[in-house]
Amino acid sequence: MPMFSAPKGVPEYFGERGAAFLAVRNALAAPAIHAGFHYAEIPVFEDTALFVRGVGASTDVVSKEMYTFDDRGGRSLSLRPEGTAGVMRMVVEHHLDRGQLPVKMWYAGPFFRAERPQHGRYRQLQQVGVEAIGVEDPALDAEVIAVADEAFRALGLQQYQLLLTSLGCASCRPAYRTLLMAFLSELDLDETTRERALLNPLRVLDDKRDSVQAQLADAPLMSHHLCEACATYHQQVCGYLDLLGVAWTDAPRLVRGLDYYTRTTFEFTHDLLGAQSGIGGGGRYDGLMASLGGSELSGIGFGLGTDRTLLACEAEGLSLDAGTPDVFVIAIGAEAKAACVRTAGKLRRCGVVTQMSFGDRGLKGAMKAADKSGARLAVIVGDHEVSQRTAVLKDLRSGQQIDVEEDDIAARVVSQLKGAAQ
Repeated sequence: MPMFSAPKGVPEYFGERGAAFLAVRNALAAPAIHAGFHYAEIPVFEDTALFVRGVGASTDVVSKEMYTFDDRGGRSLSLRPEGTAGVMRMVVEHHLDRGQLPVKMWYAGPFFRAERPQHGRYRQLQQVGVEAIGVEDPALDAEVIAVADEAFRALGLQQYQLLLTSLGCASCRPAYRTLLMAFLSELDLDETTRERALLNPLRVLDDKRDSVQAQLADAPLMSHHLCEACATYHQQVCGYLDLLGVAWTDAPRLVRGLDYYTRTTFEFTHDLLGAQSGIGGGGRYDGLMASLGGSELSGIGFGLGTDRTLLACEAEGLSLDAGTPDVFVIAIGAEAKAACVRTAGKLRRCGVVTQMSFGDRGLKGAMKAADKSGARLAVIVGDHEVSQRTAVLKDLRSGQQIDVEEDDIAARVVSQLKGAAQ
């Protein structure tokens, strides 16, 4: 029989690291839930044209990195490389923009890009994202950015920074595009890069090659050519971020890898992740809904990398919830097992994370397993406890133990865990 392995560039999470990954994903989602964003489950694959039109034909994501295939009906489909286009399609298709605005959604799951795998860059990447659609308001931009910042802070991350800029609007971008095209025409660029510049010259500013970046030192910057409305809007976003206590760094050369961004654009980077330092980012997309057949409504959102955020937490040595049980239940003997099964069920219904010893281990082996699990308490039941309808409740930190009536175990465990947490 052949030995199978996971596809190249697809990270897997299990055991303690699986629990840490889940803790990161939950922490990234929690601030969005607290800010009134509702969960959306979007398809893993969509019509290829959705991403071509929504993300941009000139982007590397569409031109090089999408997993595209024809289904049995001859329709061209692509695995989702990002989440915004799918959410916007959902809003347009189901007329969600006809209700209360803004439409605020969050989502999580895998996204797919056919990239060259390396540390922190995967072909199946995990993200948590939010979208706020239907209202153009600097305070909403600041709220979205603050939701992401709170997620990183809640995890305990410290060595990250928020880069912020404005990419202008339909009024000021054309004049800047002309200026940038004139500058790029004088550079020594390869034919592929010149063709990309014709589609979207901002894509050239995003080129990571040193040979290209060296020529861009004196390139005109969008932030220096904003119209009055965009300049005022950006100043207000920055002011609201200051009121929210969100630290930010002006980044006039910031260019995100997707074509739909306008005005507010941002990225979170982490100092300890090397070349793949981006742990999340996003921005405003004021023309995206109309380009997908919807109304002229604006939106703003972000995608936070769950994989890279986990790497950032590990780089800072942060302790994450690794799924450690609160209580380890031990049955000594066949008669005790029924009592322990009943007790474990009661504890779980009370919200207590409970593991149980299986396989008829002796007391010594079971206690070793309890210590290794990291549980705070152990509940031990043997023949004597069965006859008395009691259990031994042992604090695995201090070693102290007491006898407790079986009917009182759940309440006593909950009380003791609360006391330990205070």
